[in-house]
Amino acid sequence: MNPALRRSFFLLAAAGFVSGASMRVAEPLLPTLADDFGTTVQQASIVLSGFTLAYGAFQIVHGPLGDRVGKLRLVCIGMALAALAAFASAAAGSLSTLAILRFVTGMFSGAVIPLSMAWIGDKVAYENRQAVLGRFISGTLLGQGFGPLLGGLLSDAVGWHATFVVLGCAFGAVAFALLPEARRGEPSSGKPFVPPWIQYAAMLRSARARPVLATVGIEGFLFFGAFGFAGAWLHEMFGLSFTAVGLIVAGFGVGGLVYSLFVRRLVAWLGQTGLVLGGGGVLCACFVALAVTPTWIVAVPAIVLLGFGFYMLHNTLQTRATEMAPEARGAGVSFFAFCLFLGQAAGVAAFGWGVARFGYGPMFAIAGIALLALAAAFRRRLVVLAAAT
Repeated sequence: MNPALRRSFFLLAAAGFVSGASMRVAEPLLPTLADDFGTTVQQASIVLSGFTLAYGAFQIVHGPLGDRVGKLRLVCIGMALAALAAFASAAAGSLSTLAILRFVTGMFSGAVIPLSMAWIGDKVAYENRQAVLGRFISGTLLGQGFGPLLGGLLSDAVGWHATFVVLGCAFGAVAFALLPEARRGEPSSGKPFVPPWIQYAAMLRSARARPVLATVGIEGFLFFGAFGFAGAWLHEMFGLSFTAVGLIVAGFGVGGLVYSLFVRRLVAWLGQTGLVLGGGGVLCACFVALAVTPTWIVAVPAIVLLGFGFYMLHNTLQTRATEMAPEARGAGVSFFAFCLFLGQAAGVAAFGWGVARFGYGPMFAIAGIALLALAAAFRRRLVVLAAAT
C-alpha cells in the first residue's frame, strides 16, 4: 500500500473508531438522562434505539450515493454532519429532542463502515483484501469498546452534555483530516443513474451476491439473536453485577481485536474456506459451552472466543461482499450491512420469544449448532464463488 493509500486507510480507520464509539457512547448515560429529564431508564433508552434504527436503515441510501459522488467524499460529509448533530445533542433540552438528534447522528455516521470497506475493495487486490479489512475493523472494535468508557467517565466528571461535545469534536477532527483526501480521492462515476432499488433487485438475482446476502442475514439472526441475551443470562443465572456482566461481555471485542492482529497469518494458513468452517466450529463450541456450563467462569474465555470465531466467519463474508457488485461496490457493501441489520433485529425478537419459553441454554445450543451448519453450507458455496473471482 503506497503512502497516500496508507494515509487514507488510517483516516478511515480513525473514522471507524469514532463511528464505533458513537454507537455505544450513550449506554452508560441512561440513568443520568432519566434523572435529568424526569423519566425512566427504559424510556430514556429511546436515544439508543433511535441511533441504531437510523444507523442500520440508512445503509441502503449511503451505498449508491457513495458510488455516485465518491466514497471518501461521502464519508467526509457524513462525519462533518454527524459532528454537527453531536454538538446539537449536547444542547438538547428534552429527551425527545435528544432522541431525534441521536437518530440524525446515526443516519450520518452509518455511512462510515460500509463505504470504507467498499473503498478498500476498490483499492486493494482481492488476495490481500481480507487481511486489510481485518485490520480496518480493529478501529471500529476499539471505538465500540472505548465508547462506553468515554460516556461513563465524562458523565461522572462533568455531565452528559460534555460527552456529546467530545464526540462532536472527534467527528469534526476526522472530517477535517479527511477533507484533502476526499477532494483528490475519487471523481464522480459518470455512469448513468440507476435507481437503488433496481441495483438491489439485481443483487438478489445474482448468483454471486445472493448467497452472501442470505448468509449474512442468517448469521446476524443467529449470532446476535443469541448473544444479545448473554448479559441477561449472566445476571439472572449467576447473580453477577451489571459491572461484572459488562466486563465479561466486552470480551467479545477483545476476541475480535485478537483476530484482527492475526488475520493475515490466519488467511495464509487456513484460507477463506478454512476460516469459515473454523469460525463456525468455534461459535458452535462456545455457544454449547454457555448452554451447559454450571459456572460463569466458563463464560469469560467462551465470550472472548465468540468474538474471535465470529470475525473468522464474518470477515470472510465482508470480503466476499466487496466482490458482489464490483461496478457498484458501495451499494453492494451497504446492502450487505443492511441485511446484517435486518437479521440482527429479527433474531433478537425471535430469540427473546425462545428464551421466554425454553430458557437460555436451549437457545444458545440451537444458535451454535445452526451457525456451524450455516458455516458448512457457505464453505461449499465459497468454493464456487472463489473460482468465479
